[in-house]
Amino acid sequence: MIMIKYEIKNTKEYHNNYSKAIENPEVFWAEIAKKNFTWIRPWSQVLDWDFSIPKVSWFEGAQLNITENCIDRHIENNGHKTAILFEPNNPKDPSEAITYNDLYKRINRFANVLKSKGIQKGDRVCIYLPMIPELAISVLACARIGAIHSVVFAGFSANALSTRINDCDCKMVITSDGGYRGAKTIDLKSIVDSALLDCTGVESVLVAKRIHSDPPMVSGRDYWLQPLLDDASIECEATVMDAEDPLFILYTSGSTGKPKGMVHTTAGYMVYSAYTFKNIFQYEPNDIYWCTADIGWITGHSYIVYGPLLNGATTLMFEGVPSYPDYGRFWSIVEKHKVSQFYTAPTAIRALAKEGLELVNRYDLSSLKILGTVGEPINEEAWHWYNDHVGKKKCPIVDTWWQTETGGVMISPIPNSFEGKPTFATLPFIGVQPALMDENGIEIEGNSVEGRLCVKFPWPSMARTIWGNHQRYKDTYFSAYDQKYFTGDGALRDENGHYRITGRVDDVIIVSGHNLGTAPIEDAINEHPMVAESAIVGYPHDIKGSALYGFVTLKNSQDLSDALKIEINQLISKQIGPIAKLDKIQFTTGLPKTRSGKIMRRILRKIASKDTSNLGDISTLLNPEVVETIMKNSL
Repeated sequence: MIMIKYEIKNTKEYHNNYSKAIENPEVFWAEIAKKNFTWIRPWSQVLDWDFSIPKVSWFEGAQLNITENCIDRHIENNGHKTAILFEPNNPKDPSEAITYNDLYKRINRFANVLKSKGIQKGDRVCIYLPMIPELAISVLACARIGAIHSVVFAGFSANALSTRINDCDCKMVITSDGGYRGAKTIDLKSIVDSALLDCTGVESVLVAKRIHSDPPMVSGRDYWLQPLLDDASIECEATVMDAEDPLFILYTSGSTGKPKGMVHTTAGYMVYSAYTFKNIFQYEPNDIYWCTADIGWITGHSYIVYGPLLNGATTLMFEGVPSYPDYGRFWSIVEKHKVSQFYTAPTAIRALAKEGLELVNRYDLSSLKILGTVGEPINEEAWHWYNDHVGKKKCPIVDTWWQTETGGVMISPIPNSFEGKPTFATLPFIGVQPALMDENGIEIEGNSVEGRLCVKFPWPSMARTIWGNHQRYKDTYFSAYDQKYFTGDGALRDENGHYRITGRVDDVIIVSGHNLGTAPIEDAINEHPMVAESAIVGYPHDIKGSALYGFVTLKNSQDLSDALKIEINQLISKQIGPIAKLDKIQFTTGLPKTRSGKIMRRILRKIASKDTSNLGDISTLLNPEVVETIMKNSL
């Protein structure tokens, strides 16, 4: 009998657990779930699934509340331990340590405020907040009473916010008067006000004070948060949730226009996010863990809030940016709080590497034990800089591959179990069964091969559907290959069976770790009265990994001014947010198209990347002559 371990400490334990989870997944996950979490009622069935429908359910029949697992169960022995360590934007402002006891009271107070405003189990609540404690607390307050939280990153525009609020019919919005981001002050309340002009379903807006401005408040709709919290009880019984009740909706960019509201349910997500956190970061009881992401993204959900708190960890929340007041800010925080695990994006690493070593070497980074990367594959140069200068060649690097849709890390090194390899995500996590597929839908066996990355068996934290559109969920993830989840990524498997992610194979571009669908950006550009059509592709960028290159055809090709380029980027900022602005805009007389009228983005990608040696056969295009013109004028 092989012992199933919650903590994996060496190579043998990894392989034992992995083979156990593959041979008998139901026994494996039942064991992990039973021994390490608090349940109100046990499950009647561990797993029921069919990818052709697609239907997946884990721990069916079980009842629980995830906040009892995040907070309540730690209080008796660790109530005085810091749960959330808040580091504000301005280094001169004091940091704040919130203990598990404090967090329990603050979540309950917030949950009671939600209830006083009519929020019930199953209602959707949109959270549009900067990285302040209220963001984590409001997420957990929703979970406490069974409301479904939908966090929208506070860098999105009013238009992007209203689209998401309307899509899942939110009853409430939680925001603040504003936020600090480096030297900038952002007026979040006015963005919410603008978004709500198009949202008829929102009944109330709770406003936290952060920048102490005096925004207009709509009577009967808008309420300052603090007075409501002051009046609320510190006791709030956790609502009983079924295993498959939705916990949250999180939107991801689609390659075809409208963002996709990925639905994550309660029990499976809890078990998997906790188990991956514990093992990938090798968290020990006195460690200080820091993930630099924003809770507006899945990384923040799983590895700032839920994963760490489920393990009784201390998780650091940082409000600011890596460049303020200078590019040494990350390292000053590591020194100040004696951070043990540090988890960030390759974009941030490349930006910091560019600033030289003086700022890194100024600080004591000896507390670091594990370094992590997330959001996109890391390039070799950045990996070595991170390993040599931040980790001083003593810290394993976990290069984690996963998605909003997967809910938790899928492929990653596990420190002490097997070595990381530069630019490789390495081996699948426990229970994950990857498959590489060829163009014809046949699985590619063996090593030293490349193909499209799929997963052929369910894992507990996978998204169950797209809110309000199960057909789109099926079409996007389960229609390309029979009985397999298609990730949208390409990957190679080396001679040792280690995986390297080679990038998107659909029309989603990863810019600074953010997945941006090309279709909504093109839709925004095409709204300009002078634009006939456009095509967006990614091209390599030293800092961002990929940047956006726009090929734009005008109705009247006379006006090719820089002013028009600025207007186009302003449109994108307004519709989607500043993160989607184009780095390069090339005006073209036309776009290369197939005879059926489809834009040949493959050719545009090659031109944007300055890789025009092999464009393939362009004679079959509707307009092959346009390719030469685009190449001649490329930026």
